[in-house]
Amino acid sequence: MGSASLAERLKAGDKLVSAWSVLPEPLIAETLARVGFDAVTLDMQHGFHSSESVLRGIGGVALAGGPAIVRVPVGRFDMASRALDMGAAAVIAPMVNSLDEARAFAAATKFPPLGERSWGPGRAVELSGGAGGGAYLRQANEDTLSLAMIETRAALRLAEEIAAVDGIDGLFVGPSDFSIAWSEGITVDHALEEMMEAIASIAAAARKAGKVAAIFAADAAFGPRYHAMGFDLVCAGVDAACLSFGAAAALHKARGQA
Repeated sequence: MGSASLAERLKAGDKLVSAWSVLPEPLIAETLARVGFDAVTLDMQHGFHSSESVLRGIGGVALAGGPAIVRVPVGRFDMASRALDMGAAAVIAPMVNSLDEARAFAAATKFPPLGERSWGPGRAVELSGGAGGGAYLRQANEDTLSLAMIETRAALRLAEEIAAVDGIDGLFVGPSDFSIAWSEGITVDHALEEMMEAIASIAAAARKAGKVAAIFAADAAFGPRYHAMGFDLVCAGVDAACLSFGAAAALHKARGQA
């Protein structure tokens, strides 16, 4: 992890990979950061993170020298503001399906005059190493990222408009939910080939607006493909799965199994 911020690296065109944390234990988040991921994402929507574990998880990731991203629950823009106050480098908002929702998300995560974020980033200032609140205020709107998730056909139709909203810094694709919408409820399949062109178009919409394109990779092997499609940030490496796979591998070796 370099000295440049997550926002600076993504805006410079770096291709980054974030780990994904669903287990509400700060030592796990810290361990993921120490592996060498560019960031660690703490998931409050489908993971088990609470506001307390997010606070501690952000601290653990920072201790390892990295930035933390937080995915908040659906519609919890108040938590988006709190996550930034806690020191998150970026916030992901799921199921942003309208321009009104995109504008509300931006309002909650950006300070005036761009948004309506309330002042109180005590922990964020501490973790940023800034000289004080004034320095944080001057940089926060640029240095923290607000990523709107595109997961439905309605959001797909509005992808360019959502990306163009002031205060929205990028689009984030959830391929599993998108596959449900794309197949009209017939299947959930993150690898559904027939939707890949549409997913690539979301990355193109973000890039057209000069914004970040990000995506979740249920299978880490899709990372290079997603990067080639134009995504700047790929989230992979779910902690629960890594723990399970690693434990199983150790058990097999200990038993002398292939």
